[in-house]
Amino acid sequence: EQMAGLFIAAARLLRAQRPDIRFVLPSVPHQLARMRAAVAAAGGVEGLALLEGRSHEALAACDVALIASGTATLEAALAKRPMVISYRVNWLSYLLMKPRHLQPWIGLPNILCGEFVVPELLQARAQPEALAAAVRDWLDSPERMTAVQARFEALHQQLHRDTATLAADAIQKVLAA
Repeated sequence: EQMAGLFIAAARLLRAQRPDIRFVLPSVPHQLARMRAAVAAAGGVEGLALLEGRSHEALAACDVALIASGTATLEAALAKRPMVISYRVNWLSYLLMKPRHLQPWIGLPNILCGEFVVPELLQARAQPEALAAAVRDWLDSPERMTAVQARFEALHQQLHRDTATLAADAIQKVLAA
């Protein structure tokens, strides 16, 4: 909801440059009415389908995700989707958080990979023109899209663990000590 105006403006720019482009926007069911209102307040964009839930279907259908920072970025990475991560907070929150910035990334895929594998456009850099350009960069570079998808596949394999066994082993070691 906070990012709707920014993302809709970026989508309008993309639509003007690529009239055949379409957009999907999943929303959790209990927020659907608020999301519709936020999209309408932002002026909407032709070619937008607002979905009730179904984020996995939306990710499967998309070529590139324009996504607000948070756990949804990990979901997109596990779906092997190239993405542009963006976020803005109010200036006071940003000033309070900035000194605590312990690493160069905020997006979970970048944190887990230990490098910028997808762009992060935050605060003042989060402008419709920059977001649209970053999405276009993915669309215009199929080899780059393939490379990041392979990187996300490797990340998926790295994260896929037998958690129950690992937890039981750790507990057993603690109890045996």
